[in-house]
Amino acid sequence: MPSMKPPLRTIQLLELHSKSPAYFVLLAALLLTIGAAAWSVLAMEHAGHVVTGMDNQIVWGLPHVFAVFLVVSASGALNVASMASVFGKTEFKPLAPLSGLLAMCLLLGGLMILLLDLGRPDRLLVAITHFNFKSIFAWNIFLYSGFIGLIIAYLWTQMEHGVSRYTPMAGLFAFVWRMALTTGTGSIFGFLVARQSFDSALFAPLFIALSLSYGLAIFVLVLLLASSHAGRPVGDGLLERFARLQLIFIACGLYFVVVYHMTNLYFSKHIPFERFILIDGGMFTKMFWLGQIALGSVLPMALLLMPGLASLRARVVLSASLVIAGGLAQMYVTIVGGQAYGLVLFPGHEVSSSFFDGVNHDYSPSSLEWMLGLGGVAAAALLTLLGLRLFGFLPDKLDDQVGH
Repeated sequence: MPSMKPPLRTIQLLELHSKSPAYFVLLAALLLTIGAAAWSVLAMEHAGHVVTGMDNQIVWGLPHVFAVFLVVSASGALNVASMASVFGKTEFKPLAPLSGLLAMCLLLGGLMILLLDLGRPDRLLVAITHFNFKSIFAWNIFLYSGFIGLIIAYLWTQMEHGVSRYTPMAGLFAFVWRMALTTGTGSIFGFLVARQSFDSALFAPLFIALSLSYGLAIFVLVLLLASSHAGRPVGDGLLERFARLQLIFIACGLYFVVVYHMTNLYFSKHIPFERFILIDGGMFTKMFWLGQIALGSVLPMALLLMPGLASLRARVVLSASLVIAGGLAQMYVTIVGGQAYGLVLFPGHEVSSSFFDGVNHDYSPSSLEWMLGLGGVAAAALLTLLGLRLFGFLPDKLDDQVGH
């Protein structure tokens, strides 16, 4: 007799309804964090950035670390949707709406930090109506707004049955656009030829590789947290697929980090900066080796390479948390460490002046900067929570038969 295949399961997208105390505690914590961030913005607007740890040498501080991390992660968070609609991995199809929602919320959270940290947010109207197309910042305005528009269109095709035939096309456009978005974000640093620490075309592929790892780590944590509150446990098979993807993405990110530093070591003009980051940079060196390499790359890979399904869930959660912590350390070393290194104005000569030329700079973020950075993270989390609560972004089944 012919073998009988089980019928395809009909997947429904349902709102997240939770009345547990933990849900309301999380909601209150997010609102308090956003309130503290709003207060820090008012304090910095009133007194100026002199109340922060930033100065004329380090103009991008801790808020930019959080902001760039969120923007880069937003691109990677859309990867689950791309796997379904672009690469035909049907097991990820029910999770595509959540992937799009999270990508949009992470980007909005990062842009909020940037807008409020740069000073004079009321001048945004000038920035979006007067463009200098020789500036990568002008291009990024189009990349960020276009990304949000494409995600909205992508979500519409996924959730409206009448236009579902356009989902592969929308997914392809979103996939290409997010590559361009991450390229533009990395190019902000790659085009800064006045800094020995930047000035490298490798920042574009490096940021693309890192976005895959960061975005998937955040997506997995959000999925597991939401599914536990909704009473829809994620199947071990699906979790194992996420673990394999995370392992590959971490390895790709680590590879490009090694290529970037090896390339710098090849050019004599970059060797002093490499010595600063890798050997003599104090806190930056510790954050690079311990935070970025050990905790953010090597340890998560070791956890995910361990055999057996018994502790897989705990290992996936721990590895994702370590990837996020290591990613923040990496952004700190890249952004703040790159500015802290003193410019080499005259190679082969010592330079001194009252403007601290040729001097490596110290930086200690203030509590106001911490509040603003964490406020952006809280804003992204709150938008995600509201999206899950008000709209159907979470599948009603998350076992191993979903999507098959």
